Amino acid sequence: QVTLLYALFHMRHNLKYFDKMRCLRKRSAVSFLGVLVICLLFMNLYIEDGYVLEGDKQLIRETATHQLNPERYVHTFKDLSNFSGSINISYRYLAGTPLPRKRYLTIGLSSVKRKKGNYLLETIKSIFEQSSYEELKEIAVVVQLADFDSAWCEGMVQDISQKFAHHIIAGRLIVIHVPEEYYPVLNGLKRNYNDPEDRVKFRSKQNVDYAFLLNFCANLSDYYVMLEDDVRCSKNFLTAVKKVITSREGSYWVTLEFSKLGYIGKLYHSHDLPRLAHFLLMFYQEMPCDWLLIHFRGLLAQKEVIRFKPSLFQHMGYYSSYKGAENKLKDDDFEEESFDIPDNPPANLHTNMNVFENYEASKAYSSIDEYFWGKAPSTGDFYGIVFEKPIKISKIKVVTGTEDRQNDILQHGALEVGEKIVGSKKGRQCTTYLRLGEFKNGNFEITDLEHKVLFDINCMRILVTKSQKEWLIIRSISVWTSQTSIQ
Repeated sequence: QVTLLYALFHMRHNLKYFDKMRCLRKRSAVSFLGVLVICLLFMNLYIEDGYVLEGDKQLIRETATHQLNPERYVHTFKDLSNFSGSINISYRYLAGTPLPRKRYLTIGLSSVKRKKGNYLLETIKSIFEQSSYEELKEIAVVVQLADFDSAWCEGMVQDISQKFAHHIIAGRLIVIHVPEEYYPVLNGLKRNYNDPEDRVKFRSKQNVDYAFLLNFCANLSDYYVMLEDDVRCSKNFLTAVKKVITSREGSYWVTLEFSKLGYIGKLYHSHDLPRLAHFLLMFYQEMPCDWLLIHFRGLLAQKEVIRFKPSLFQHMGYYSSYKGAENKLKDDDFEEESFDIPDNPPANLHTNMNVFENYEASKAYSSIDEYFWGKAPSTGDFYGIVFEKPIKISKIKVVTGTEDRQNDILQHGALEVGEKIVGSKKGRQCTTYLRLGEFKNGNFEITDLEHKVLFDINCMRILVTKSQKEWLIIRSISVWTSQTSIQ
């Protein structure tokens, strides 16, 4: 009986133990399921909001070594919807008010206090003085005072307001400032390229300055050009920019460059500014802005530089904004007075010369810094241009050879224009030609052509009149039209 009672006691104890175990298992199962649900939620959030994180990490790593692979990331970067929205920043208007209407071009300047010299007022003056009254109607100038010294900002606003009051009243000039609280950490940044700490801080802040400026300007106009605060402008630069944009209709581009120096004269579609602003903020501490801009262009599938000559903007500052160091850089392609960009109307280009690699005929017929390069030409070889419509031409200028290859010029040649087109679209040519003159020292130029040629011009050709041993570079062919013939 004692043994039976002892057995019943142990059985009862074991049942309680098993009940406890079942409860623990239930609680454990509930806890486990709870943890699992939370993990799944985090995974879902990660997938939704961070689907490009790994790509971004790789992008950051490669950017830091200045070896981005644009082809690998171009589709991911172009499709990032997060980059299309504006950055949430409160801007202070120091002078001017929001624009009443959208303009054709916004000109952006970011300026900080310099230890030596200040060129901002001269830069603003050059923008307005070099623009006609009609051009002024189509531009807006946005100046960002990006220094945290409030006394300096107040002094600059007073100077700008006194000198350019009528432009502020007319809605052409705005001065803005972003409070320091919106800036990311600017101390203890990565010291890429062995730059000293203060240099890293300077260039990193500059990237953020530009990002905030781009963000502000995103909806002010159709196009945007960035200038530094120590440049002077070419006469009627807006008209030249409009001509270039018109000439690029139908072709894809991200950045057009009107100066070969720094962040001067870089033109963008305004709809790309939010993405560019986000891009600069993503990599603000990695490298200088001009390097980042090269990567941005590549990520949006523009592989080559599209730079126009002559340059429209010239660096005039003697002292850099970084520590007041000397900066004597000049753009030797800049032309200030009487800048006149050619029209170069649409045309089909062809040649019977032996073309070297990818230096094809089309590269000579533009203002882009490219050229046609053919192997040693023979008598009778030609470079032909067939215009899409008959035109009146006022001026023609052809330059052969380059500074590097001064022997690759057209030593013996003539320029001719023709009428009466025959043949199919692919094989169109003129039946008769009129010789306008001979090349001298590899160049040809003629003006007042509309008074010398009475017929509408359908074709133009460069004719080799004597064989030469040297190869031939046609550096540029420029055509100015007086009017288009209506037929």
